[in-house]
Amino acid sequence: MATSETDRPGSSHLDPLFLTTHWSVVMAAGRADTSLAQEALSRLCQTYWYPLYAYVRRRGFAPHDAQDLTQEFFARLLEGQWLAQADRERGRFRSFLLTAMKHFLANEWHKARTQKRGGGHFIVSLNDDSAETRFLREPADTTTPETSFERSWALALLQDVLTRLEQEFAAEGRREWMEAMRSALTLDQDAIYADIAARLGIAETAARVAVHRLRKRYRQLIRAEVASTVSSPEDVDSEMRHLFEVLAKGAS
Repeated sequence: MATSETDRPGSSHLDPLFLTTHWSVVMAAGRADTSLAQEALSRLCQTYWYPLYAYVRRRGFAPHDAQDLTQEFFARLLEGQWLAQADRERGRFRSFLLTAMKHFLANEWHKARTQKRGGGHFIVSLNDDSAETRFLREPADTTTPETSFERSWALALLQDVLTRLEQEFAAEGRREWMEAMRSALTLDQDAIYADIAARLGIAETAARVAVHRLRKRYRQLIRAEVASTVSSPEDVDSEMRHLFEVLAKGAS
């Protein structure tokens, strides 16, 4: 018998680790070389590596140079450079990273090319070829590198949230529910409920309730992730609006 959606555990609370702000991770890594801080910072690198790589490519650098520069940028970030001086009052974490990358490209890229790639650090599991393949799949446009970075940032944020959602369902032994309802996160058509009901062996009314709860949780996770990227709770709503504006422009 299919588990009732109302029996789903833990769906109304966000765990403390996920609520840790990106700024608190950066500040902790800047103050001390702890394994916990480094692990948390490495997770941030997983999210922001590609948006910054795409930014460097849009600046006109060749693939190999862009790979070297992005890898070296995060190696220095992991070593604590810039972090101790980072000021969370500057606002949004994406803006901090973009400004730091601009400074790096303007002042240190020649030096970076002569040093060992990545400084001996393992930054992300993403390999060089997959980064460039992903970049080449993006539509050609005449937007600024900054606009390209923001679009990549928005998509990366949503992908992180989707991964989180998938992990929650998997932990509850409900992977098939997530697979059946995934399309409902972007589609709002009556036909999807009948399809979901058939795939899960439940009534269509139950499918509608399940989708409603899924979308609610998805919005909660998006808001929590956005909250982790700003310096104060007051900035969350404006950053949410900015996120959806970026996504809307990318879809147009």
